[in-house]
Amino acid sequence: MDARSQDTQNRFPVGDLPGLRALATEAVHAGREDLVGQGLHAAPIDLSTTYPSYDSRGEAARIDAFAADGGELTGPPVYARLGNPTVARFETALARLEGTESAVAFASGMAALSAVLLARNALGLRHVVAVRPLYGCSDHLLNAGLLGSEVTWTDPAGIAAALRPDTGLVMVESPANPTLAEVDLRAIAHACGSVPLLVDNTFATPVLQRPAEHGARLVLHSATKYLGGHGDVMGGVVACDEELARRLRQVRFATGAVLHPLAGYLLLRGLSTLPIRVRAASATAAELAGRLAADPRVARVHYPRIGGAMIAFEVHGDPHAVIGGVRLITPAVSLGSVDTLIQHPASISHRVVDEPDRQGAGVSDRLLRLSVGLEDVEDLWTDLDGALGAVSTAGERRTEEVAGR
Repeated sequence: MDARSQDTQNRFPVGDLPGLRALATEAVHAGREDLVGQGLHAAPIDLSTTYPSYDSRGEAARIDAFAADGGELTGPPVYARLGNPTVARFETALARLEGTESAVAFASGMAALSAVLLARNALGLRHVVAVRPLYGCSDHLLNAGLLGSEVTWTDPAGIAAALRPDTGLVMVESPANPTLAEVDLRAIAHACGSVPLLVDNTFATPVLQRPAEHGARLVLHSATKYLGGHGDVMGGVVACDEELARRLRQVRFATGAVLHPLAGYLLLRGLSTLPIRVRAASATAAELAGRLAADPRVARVHYPRIGGAMIAFEVHGDPHAVIGGVRLITPAVSLGSVDTLIQHPASISHRVVDEPDRQGAGVSDRLLRLSVGLEDVEDLWTDLDGALGAVSTAGERRTEEVAGR
């Protein structure tokens, strides 16, 4: 599907204005609708930690109301842990892009997931049903029971049977980190019944997939990745309905896992170029995936049906030689930046997952994960080709050494 037809299908109602806006337009304008009325063009950054008020009775009433139901405060801000105007703009924009009522931002993606688990635990719903693979730290947080959760791992077909009276959440990631495996979100949402489905949408972004349209009640992002898009900001966000958002705001206030206003500003700015970045990087990734699939030095290539800028591939030789052989591509953890990154999941992002579980989820020791950026495709291929050549050379040296013995 080309960008024009995609934007035609993904259109959004615009408050009191007539008509619908396309995704690319919404990415630029959501969360900024009031700027013209203030005589502003760029969104302001509010760095205040506290705000003056001479109406202490009124403040007490608003704080009581928040403590009771977690609703967004009306009127002027009170304290940065209760909310910040700059962060609120990012939350408004992301909720619009994901098609949810609300969004709640946090200091990191893991802080966002932790808040979801704590909010469900507080209701006595400590059991989580999850499908592997997930991001390695998400897997570890669930499996280690660090927040008091108990997890049942299953495949998509086993979700309904795994549900219990105390199940508070079903969690999937699609496309999954790092194998890029995809699941049928609508079928999984149906299997969940009344249990909320959380979908980690970090890899796809709302440009390629909007899980709420398929029945997910919570959509998780490591905003550090594509939403920021430049490798210079850390954050997390959960897009969801207002009922769940109220609980998440209360957890955020209690734990202090707030997103810094400067990060909120950078993430809002990142959203404005999100569609064009994702589509440009995806086009390059699709081309590279095809070349890797045809290369005899590569054993297997994983690339999502919905597309995207992530590629996973397994080599016949030593994957560490590929990491050591790149020169233009950056060997580093993380993803979703304007520059291309490569990493070895079994050594880094999924090292905290027990080896049998890692292998069972398809994360082999020969798997490499490539986050494609905005460089020219020929320059990236030249670098990959050279790094794969290093694998072949290393293999030839080992063969000669064995023959010499």
